Amino acid sequence: MSAQIKTATEEQAKGGSTFIPVEPFDIIVFGGTGDLSRRKLLPSLYHRYCDGQIPDDSRIIGVSRSKLDRVGFRDLAKKSYLEFSGKDNYSQDCWSSFEEHMDYVPIDVLAEDANWAGLTKALPQDDERIRIFYLAMPPRMFADVCAGLKKAGLVTPNSRVVLEKPIGTDYHSALEINEGVGRVFDEDRIYRIDHYLGKETVQNLLVLRFGNILLEPLWNNRAIDHIQITAAESIGVGGRGSYYDGAGVLRDMVQNHILQLLCLTTMEAPASLSADDVRTEKIKVLRALKILTPETVATHSIRGQYARGQVDGEAVADYLTDVGVEQSHTETYVAIKAEIENWRWAGIPIYLRSGKRMSERFSEIVIQFKPVPHSVFGEDTRLDANRLVIRLQPDEAVRLWLEIKEPGAGGLRLKTLPLNLTYADNFTVRYPDAYERLLMDVVRGRLSLFMRRDEVETAWKWIDAIHEAWKKSGQRVELYPSGEDGPRQADDMLAKDGRSWSKQ
Repeated sequence: MSAQIKTATEEQAKGGSTFIPVEPFDIIVFGGTGDLSRRKLLPSLYHRYCDGQIPDDSRIIGVSRSKLDRVGFRDLAKKSYLEFSGKDNYSQDCWSSFEEHMDYVPIDVLAEDANWAGLTKALPQDDERIRIFYLAMPPRMFADVCAGLKKAGLVTPNSRVVLEKPIGTDYHSALEINEGVGRVFDEDRIYRIDHYLGKETVQNLLVLRFGNILLEPLWNNRAIDHIQITAAESIGVGGRGSYYDGAGVLRDMVQNHILQLLCLTTMEAPASLSADDVRTEKIKVLRALKILTPETVATHSIRGQYARGQVDGEAVADYLTDVGVEQSHTETYVAIKAEIENWRWAGIPIYLRSGKRMSERFSEIVIQFKPVPHSVFGEDTRLDANRLVIRLQPDEAVRLWLEIKEPGAGGLRLKTLPLNLTYADNFTVRYPDAYERLLMDVVRGRLSLFMRRDEVETAWKWIDAIHEAWKKSGQRVELYPSGEDGPRQADDMLAKDGRSWSKQ
C-alpha cells in the first residue's frame, strides 16, 4: 500500500474527512525557489498528496533563475518544509514518494534569449492533460511570462494560469496586466488567487447567510447597526520594505483581502454557486461602494504609520528604520468608513481596517446588530446588542453573542455569552488550508473562489479614488506606537458615530 493511500485510509478509519482524488495534472511553479513556493505552495501540494488527492502520475516542476538541478530542488523543498511547516505533519515515507514527482528547470524567463527547451522537454506532449502555470512572481512579469509560454508553444487547450495578488498597483496597471495575460489565456482559464477566499470561515459565510433561515432575514439595514472587517498583523514590513514602501496597506491588503471579505459579507444571494453567479453578485457590491472624495476622505478614513514600541513584550523599531529611509508617507495602517449605496445596506456604515505592528495578529468580521427597541428589564440592567463574530485567523471560529440570565437567586442579572463554533474544538481532523483547497480547485476548473477581471479592475477604481483624495486633500499619516491597534484618530472616527472597535 502506498504512503498516500495508507494516509487516506487511516483518515477514513478515524471517521474523518475523505478526499476525492483529482485528475492527473502538471503544475509548473514559476518562482519555484521563492518564499511563497517554499512556505505555501510545495507544502500544500505535499499535504494533498499524502491525503491521496493527487494522483501518482502528476508532476510538480519548479522554474526559476537559480542554478539548481532536480536533486537540489527536492532538498530545498524538504528543508523549507521542515523549517516552515514543522514535523507534525511530516512523514519520511510520504515525502520520499512525493518528491519523486518533483522536477526543476532553470530558466531566466525575462531574458531575451530565454531557453524554454528544458521545460518543453519536461512536459508531456498531451493536449488533454491538465497543465497549470502558477506565477509566484511580481505582477509586472505576468504578461511577459505568458507571452513567452505562448511563443514556446507550451500553452495547450487544457492549460490554466494562476496569478498571485496584487494584480497591478492601480487601475491602469491592472488593466495592462489583464490585457496581456488575456491575449494568451481566455478568462475562464485565468485564476486570480486570493488565499483569504480559501479559508474555511470565509467559505462558511455563504453557508451562514444562505443556509440558515435564522440569519438571512436579519441581514440588512433594518436589523444591523454596522459591520466591522479587520485584518491585523503584529509583524512589521520585514524583508518586503522595498515593495511595501511603494504600495502601503491600502494597496497591499484592502484592495484584495478586505474588499473580497466585504463582497462576500454583503452581496445578494447568487442564483447558484457557479463561478459567474457568485462573482456577478460580488461585482455589484464593488460598483455600489460610495467613492471617497477630497471633501469626505478626512472624515471617512485614517492613515497611520507604526512608530517604535513593543510587540509581545519586545521592543521593535519604527517603520522608517525597517524600510531604511529617512522619510516616508506610506501608510502601514488604514481605517475606512465605507458605505454601500443600495437598498439592503443604505445608511449602514461598514468600518474597514488593516495594519501592521498591531497588538496581535487576527482577522475577523463583526456583524453588530441593533439593540432591542425596548428593554423590559429596567434602567439598571445593562443590555448589550447581539453580535456575530466570524474569526478568520488565527483561531477560526464563529461566535454569536447573546444575552442570557445568570443562574442564581437574588434578582435578575444578565450576562453576554457566545454560542461558540470554534473549528479546533468541533473538528478534530486536520482540514486543508487555504492554498491546498484553492490549488485543488484550479485542477478541478472551479473558478468561484477566484477573482474575475472586472472585480479586480473595479476594486482598483475605488482604491485609486482614495489615494487621489488623500493626495488632493493633503491628508497626513498619523503615527501610532507599535503594539497598539492603530492611531487614536481611528478610535475617534468611530466614537463620533457613537461606536467603538470590537475587542473580541
